[in-house]
Amino acid sequence: MLTVLLILCGYILGSVPTGYLVGRAFGVDVRKVGSGNIGTANVLRAAGKWAAILTLAGDMLKGLIPVVLARLATDNLWIHAVVAFAAVIGHCWPVFLRFKGGKAVATGAGTSIGLAPVVGLGLFAFWWAVVLVSRYTSLGAIAVMVVSPFVFLLTGQPLPYVLYTIVGGALVLWRHRENARALMQGTERKVGQRVESGEKRVK
Repeated sequence: MLTVLLILCGYILGSVPTGYLVGRAFGVDVRKVGSGNIGTANVLRAAGKWAAILTLAGDMLKGLIPVVLARLATDNLWIHAVVAFAAVIGHCWPVFLRFKGGKAVATGAGTSIGLAPVVGLGLFAFWWAVVLVSRYTSLGAIAVMVVSPFVFLLTGQPLPYVLYTIVGGALVLWRHRENARALMQGTERKVGQRVESGEKRVK
């Protein structure tokens, strides 16, 4: 029963649509702007810097909190990993938005910090470095998902945690497949790039 409750907690917290809620608080439905995504990048585009900061923090916390709760409740490493994955699933397919969610980069970062604080924070810093240099949030996401399993493995993290970074990372990469295509075609929007009036919404 405890395992079921922890996994359910991970999914429900992951399902909280932070970007959508923050956008509405700022008077914008982010699902109707730019990519239509509820993640930080599109919130920045739709509602500005402070809305994006709140979204990033909220999305990370909804990944961090259930993992921390799981680690406090049980020593079972597999349960920790499954709860982390449940939070990512919740963000991607939130029950509160008819299962239409985001791409789980920030939520995934929160889970990684919960599982391995120092390593997770290092990967978060790496993500930011790639974004700041390239100006593409999607490139940062793709880069960190590729290196995460190797970093977890090389730093001696438990097998369940390493497998989580592989499976969770693969899911996030799949959610970024259109962004990857846009990067290769040179059509991907940079950080903060506004949507021109009348521009067709793309994912």
